[in-house]
Amino acid sequence: MRAKWVYGGSLLCSLAVVVACQKKPDTPSASSRPAPAAWFEDITTHSGIDFVHVADYPQEYAMPRIVGSGVALFDADGDGRLDVYLLHNSPPNSAHVNRLFRQKADGTFEDVTADSGLGVAGHHMGVIVGDIDNDGRPDVLLTLWTGVRLFRNLGAGRFRDITAEAGLVNPSWGTSASLFDFDRDGWLDLFVTNYVDYDPTWVCRSPAGELDFCSPKVFPGTTSKLYRNLGQGKFEDVSVRAGIHQHIGPGLGVVTADFDGDGWPDIFVANDGKPNHMFINRRDGTFREEAVARGVAYNQMGQAQAGMGIGIGDVNDDGLLDLFVTHLNTETNTLWLQGPPGLFRDRTPTSGLARPQWRATGFGTVLADFDHDGRLDVAIANGAVLKLSQQEAPSLPPFWRPYAERNQLFRGEQGGKFRDISATEPAFCGEPNVARGLALGDLDGDGSLDLVVTSIGSRVKILRNVVPHRGHWLRIRLIETAGQRDAYGAVVSLNLGGRPLVRLLTPAFSYLSSSEPVVHFGLGDTNRVAEVRVLWPDGQKERFAIGAVDRTIELRQGTGLPDGIGNAAPATWSR
Repeated sequence: MRAKWVYGGSLLCSLAVVVACQKKPDTPSASSRPAPAAWFEDITTHSGIDFVHVADYPQEYAMPRIVGSGVALFDADGDGRLDVYLLHNSPPNSAHVNRLFRQKADGTFEDVTADSGLGVAGHHMGVIVGDIDNDGRPDVLLTLWTGVRLFRNLGAGRFRDITAEAGLVNPSWGTSASLFDFDRDGWLDLFVTNYVDYDPTWVCRSPAGELDFCSPKVFPGTTSKLYRNLGQGKFEDVSVRAGIHQHIGPGLGVVTADFDGDGWPDIFVANDGKPNHMFINRRDGTFREEAVARGVAYNQMGQAQAGMGIGIGDVNDDGLLDLFVTHLNTETNTLWLQGPPGLFRDRTPTSGLARPQWRATGFGTVLADFDHDGRLDVAIANGAVLKLSQQEAPSLPPFWRPYAERNQLFRGEQGGKFRDISATEPAFCGEPNVARGLALGDLDGDGSLDLVVTSIGSRVKILRNVVPHRGHWLRIRLIETAGQRDAYGAVVSLNLGGRPLVRLLTPAFSYLSSSEPVVHFGLGDTNRVAEVRVLWPDGQKERFAIGAVDRTIELRQGTGLPDGIGNAAPATWSR
């Protein structure tokens, strides 16, 4: 069992909500009711992580500044604890380099950048982590304005830049990325979402005539890139052959999953102000773009909105993966429910997400069960892209305050509905920020999901899950046959009192960020799970006996029983 964070005093607090109403007989007044307990506690100071994001360009309103940078949560040194890797958006010769924070046994973090090989400067946007050479160690890929960088994990928390020898060339403005095995050959391939063809000499102004950041509509979009993994750290650009190159869009978010039910991974790209893309895997190395036919190109009004971050998960317990995409504060974030398989419908108006307590521009977002009641919740990292009125954000430099907005948190309820609980979440939603990256993981090993939020020009936030009276839980790590690596793209399902719960294993969702590669289930009052079913990335189906919960287990492909035959095989490892 890993050590927990220890503090001298609690940082937990809540906001009082005053409701004007008439008192009814035998009903406590609003002022006498206890305020709902907050779900997150800001432990940044106690964690030892002192990272302050820098976005430095010659032009004050250079468009890449407002796009932000992400964060990665992964075990960099193989000690079983999550580490945190944070990116700067600064020139290649800058003193502001990306920083790697190693988690110590006591749950605090130390800066190990100097010896890691990851302390590089550049206009960094996104990060994705995965084992590209099947040696059991997670490697790191960065996207930039412009280009990509790939770092091989040498072991013991040390990395080496292998971009050139890997054959990775991306002359465009890279944003989010995903590692997935699109041809099911056992090697993780790479998809890089590219944004616009930005011209730094172009000057833009707000409606009031003030200098401001340019809209993506000012510049032409670009094509995203698909790289096939040839093995041993070598990649081949197959964007043209695969049919990706002909579809232009200002892409910001990406997630890869099987969206049509044929067992092969597809690609969904959230485009900024243009119709989204859904590339369906044709199982022959090529993809067909089918976003319009499958219902995810536009919202229900037929509008293309400003797609930023992506959340993925089964919201309404029908066994199908749904999509949630964040948009501008003048728009509405969109929830597409899948059903029948392969087709999606915009169900935002009936979900409770269309009428939040406040409007904001969403970027990073996650669908996750924070309170372990068996239903997915929604967290959104917010921050504007055009000037608003000056905000009360004392922790921000004056330049960024007109772009500051408050984050949002929605609790999942029965039937795919959500309730806005942002007003009672001071740590996550209290102070306006220009938030961008949002990553998910169990930082302190207590089985609950914590959050890391990056904000432009300000300090990263480390938020510990402190939901009171959480339900039972189960976390599953999945290891693929091809090597010792995490089985990205695997789907795990279990039965919770007659309700199917389905989870996808991928670190690549949200926005510019890489989350912990572990499948997480909240189980409510259920204290035993008979079995789980795993659909592995290569199409193999297995069952595993589970039994006791409130633990993390590891399942290895080939050690279960074929799905539908006999009794399930036992889990191979747990803690």
